[in-house]
This record gives sequence, structure tokens and C-alpha cells, in this order.
Amino acid sequence: MQPARSIKRQSALHMFASEYGESTLSEKGSGEFDPSFVVTKIGSRVNRVIVAGLLERIEGRDVANGSVIYQGQLRDPSGINYFSVGDYVSDSVKELTIQLSSRLESGEPILVLMIAKTRLYQTDEGAIYTSLRPEEMCVIDAQRYALWLAKTSQSLMVRMSTYMSSLDYDSNAESLAKSDLSEQQILGLVASRNHYGDVDLEHYRLNVMQALDIAEGKLDAATKPAPQRQLIDETEVKDEKDESTDDLESVITDIISKLDQGDGVEFETILVNAEARGFQRSIAEEKLEELSDDGTVHEPAFGWFRLV
Repeated sequence: MQPARSIKRQSALHMFASEYGESTLSEKGSGEFDPSFVVTKIGSRVNRVIVAGLLERIEGRDVANGSVIYQGQLRDPSGINYFSVGDYVSDSVKELTIQLSSRLESGEPILVLMIAKTRLYQTDEGAIYTSLRPEEMCVIDAQRYALWLAKTSQSLMVRMSTYMSSLDYDSNAESLAKSDLSEQQILGLVASRNHYGDVDLEHYRLNVMQALDIAEGKLDAATKPAPQRQLIDETEVKDEKDESTDDLESVITDIISKLDQGDGVEFETILVNAEARGFQRSIAEEKLEELSDDGTVHEPAFGWFRLV
């Protein structure tokens, strides 16, 4: 009788939705027990992640065997993570998922942290999407969320620095072996650089700036219902708009210019990044509408904007 092979549990990485969600490459070893990895654009080989954010949706869906699969969305400052909870998860995760589904229906804002396995799947049309399968999950408060934001920002900055340093070498293992990078880092960087090509890191830097602003209390983390609008003098509003409108226009066009990867930039992404630079969301939304009306930007698909 052969001894059972031990399975080494992979370390979980703190990761924002933007880095993970842009991934289109996965790797799996040839052995039956070899782990699978999602490889991000900056070379992270990730089997498990630690993610957190505002729980936006949980919906149950009946499947053929009579069970229910719950699908949900978790938003952090950089974007949305999609996750699914089925029969394969622990009882504690499934019970909490059902409880959170009921709490969401009441409109309660809920911050959630989870450790999850990574997964890519491909549609019949060839599109590749990311998904997460929670292993552990809990509700957290704003202070714990701030700690996660700070830790994840630091982790992303380290990975960006590692990626940038790798560009001094050719995108093969022999060349990168001359660097100070570990074997695991080299594996990820060789795979990512050959699969993705050149990568623009600017939007990751913006993600870090916004996350740190939220962690430091400079920016609302959207963890509570929007307050009722106060009635203020209309002339004050007009003066405020006149002073900032030119700056806001350049900020919005700069955001679109830097983040547009060919398909435009999502409406929510533009507003979130404008907020990170100190502009009120409502004013940024009005300005974006003005830029669309005057032909500075256009909307090739609903909710997506490009510079003309």
C-alpha cells in the first residue's frame, strides 16, 4: 500500500479586484494533486486570495441535482470580485451566505472578508472570466477593512516593484535567474510577460491611492447609506462648480486616457477615481454628462466612455 501523498496548502495573497479580475491565464501542473494557479498581469501566481469589500449581491440559483448555488459580488475600491458558494464549501460558509442574503434584502451595508480559491472559466464565445470559491468568510467592521486596505495596498506595491525590476531582464527563466527574484516569482513573471505583453501600471497606482485614502478616513468607503441632501444656497453651488469645473474636466479626461485599454472606461470607474482625487461624485457625474453632450467623450457601449 502506497502512502498517501500530502497536499501542500498554498499561501493566500492579499489582492485587489482589479489585479485579479484582469487575469486571463491559468496554470496547472501535470500531477493529479498539483495545484492550479491564476497568473495576473504583473506576475502573481495565485491559488488562494484574501479579499474584502462591500457585499453588493447574493442570489441563489437552483441546479439540476436539486441543490442551490449562491452567486455574489464583493466590491473593493478597485472593482468587483465575483464568487460562488455551492455544496462543496464548508457548512459555516454556506450558513453565513444564506444569512447575508437575507440581510442584504433589508438594504443593510455589509463589509465581508474572505479567503478564497481562485478560478478562471471560459464561455462558449471564448471570453475568460475570474471567479472565487470562498473557503472562509466573515463580516468585518470598518477598522478591520482599513487594515485590509493598507495590507493589500502594500502587497500590490511590492508586486508592482517586482514586476518593474523584472523588465531589466529578458522574459525567460535563464535571464531572470540572474536577478534576486525567487523561483516562484520567476515562474509567474515569465508566464505573465509572455502572455500579456506590456502592462500599464497606472490604474493600479490609482487603486492604491484611493484605498489608502479610504483606510486613512479621507474618503468614504461606501459602507453606509447615502445621507439626505442638505438644502444649500444655489449661488454657493454655482460658485463651487465654476471654480472646479475646469480642473474636473482635465481629471476626467486624464482618467479615461490612462485607463482605456481599447474598450473604454466604465462609468463607475471614472466616478470612483474622480472621488479619489477629491471631487464630489454628483459633480463628477454631471461633468461627465456635459463632456458627453459636447462631444469630448463618447459612449461606444452603455456605461462605457472613450475620448473622442
